[in-house]
Amino acid sequence: MMRLAVLVSGGGSNMQSIIDSTKTGILKGLAQVVLVISNNPNAYALKRAKNENIKSVCVERKNFNDEKSFNNVMLEELKNADVGIVCLAGYMRMVGHEIIKTYHGRLLNIHPALLPKFGGKGMYGHRVHEAVVKAKESKSGATVHFVEEEYDTGEVIVQQEVEVLKADTSQDVAKKVLAVEHLVYPKAIKKVIEFPSK
Repeated sequence: MMRLAVLVSGGGSNMQSIIDSTKTGILKGLAQVVLVISNNPNAYALKRAKNENIKSVCVERKNFNDEKSFNNVMLEELKNADVGIVCLAGYMRMVGHEIIKTYHGRLLNIHPALLPKFGGKGMYGHRVHEAVVKAKESKSGATVHFVEEEYDTGEVIVQQEVEVLKADTSQDVAKKVLAVEHLVYPKAIKKVIEFPSK
């Protein structure tokens, strides 16, 4: 059984879709979420974790003198929980070098666009959907990829498209993409478990 950790800063709907998949979906019998880490004490995701009886910790950057000690505490939590795969689900910080190195090929992120389009620093949440609408794209979607040292540059694991209609607002696109995100993240995790990166 693969032990998963989810790093999250907000509501945690993608985290919930992963948890649900381990109970009744394609990850059942393959994986379980054993740890949730948030950098935001007010993240609704922490409440979701509590409701699911999953260990959750809040690690805030402001409580540490430097980036390295902040990352080391997170790394310690991951190691103590014997985590095999780390999933970023709306985690609004760059993951530290120490974590990327330790979990290389086992550190996943979800992005609300079809990478390499509309990725990179500052491209997150509604900014992505607004850029897609402004560019008059006919398609958008969700991408799950491996995390590297730069934003949104890692190898793509799974992508799924949605149609963008001419009348769609960024909110319309956001809704369509979120629905797809909830489907593709468990698929990507399953793929990584079954075909581990070299």
